[in-house]
Amino acid sequence: MPLLFNNTVTGKNVSLVVRKSDLHKALNVMHGQIFGISKKINLALFGHGNVGGTLVEQILRSAKTIEKRKGIHLNVFALANSRKLLLSKQGIGRNWEAAMREKGTDYSLEDIFEFARQNHLENLIAVDNTASEEFVAGYFDFVANGFDLVSSNKIANTLRFDFYELLREELGKHQKQYLYETNVGAGLPLIDTIKLLHLSGENITRIKGVFSGSLSYIFNTFSEGDQPFSAILKDAIARGYTEPDPREDLSGNDVGRKLLILARELDLRNEFQDIRIENLIPPELREGGVEGFLENLPLLDKMFEKEREKQKPGHVLRYIGDLHGDLQKDKGQLDVQLVSVPGESALGQVKGSDSIIEIYTESYGAHPLVIQGAGAGAAVTARGVFGDILRIAEKG
Repeated sequence: MPLLFNNTVTGKNVSLVVRKSDLHKALNVMHGQIFGISKKINLALFGHGNVGGTLVEQILRSAKTIEKRKGIHLNVFALANSRKLLLSKQGIGRNWEAAMREKGTDYSLEDIFEFARQNHLENLIAVDNTASEEFVAGYFDFVANGFDLVSSNKIANTLRFDFYELLREELGKHQKQYLYETNVGAGLPLIDTIKLLHLSGENITRIKGVFSGSLSYIFNTFSEGDQPFSAILKDAIARGYTEPDPREDLSGNDVGRKLLILARELDLRNEFQDIRIENLIPPELREGGVEGFLENLPLLDKMFEKEREKQKPGHVLRYIGDLHGDLQKDKGQLDVQLVSVPGESALGQVKGSDSIIEIYTESYGAHPLVIQGAGAGAAVTARGVFGDILRIAEKG
């Protein structure tokens, strides 16, 4: 932030007074603007598992192309998991996995902030690909230390509404962005579409659909043949469609969180406990470890076979989220449940692990805006996170 700006009478000279601590950053910005040097975006990535590791590879693979086409140099200066941190001013390289094992150190968030300060790093973005509630508490520290935020982690948007509001106040105060397109629908442009519709004054009256790529795959496959439910679930686990503990998916909580995020995009003040969720796990299998649950999967077969048998001819099972009611009030109605729908309907025709979301509005009337596509998978989710990073990079 300049303290003083002075233009001479001739207009040939400009003087700028900045704090000494901002000197290097100011020079970097001026050199970039005046001499056409690529704008450097400094990234701190948290979580390098399924989605996070894929994102690292996508960034390293695309960096040169993006710099050439967009004039944006992506520099991953920090990579961390819950235990270890790898720092590099010039950015991590292709051998990042080995470097993390050999050079990763214990850390606190302050170590990252101090490293950024000492090395005069500007255009900072923190990327959260964890599933950690504890890490979300640090979002305020990142914003206060000059970071924009990108997250595939849904937790920050599904905690109590006062936390949700407070985070946005903090972002506004520091003029920072927080993007989370992948919170709902993996790489689909769903949140952005809903934001734009709502911002333009469109009255959204209902949002309904298949929000879980894993449950989409499970029930699409289950409805197409006569395989037992347990065999299909094992297949979904092997394909990496479910969470490590598939009960996270089958409980309906993940779909509930996604529905809550969309409700809050419409300025509704719903809390998680407002959601009516049909839990697909029998009570006797809800407790205990993952191994015990997987050993008892055949118990699910009888339960879901009954659901398959009681359907009308030509109908299929779908696990849906439904936001409805008077969405002009403080709160909407949120339902997550297993339903039987006609096979020829939009929900009935969805295939594979695709998500499909119907957005009903006043203008569209009975014909909803439909967004459909890949709703699960590390590659599409990482690509969606990458897109959010580039959006901030281009605006910043």
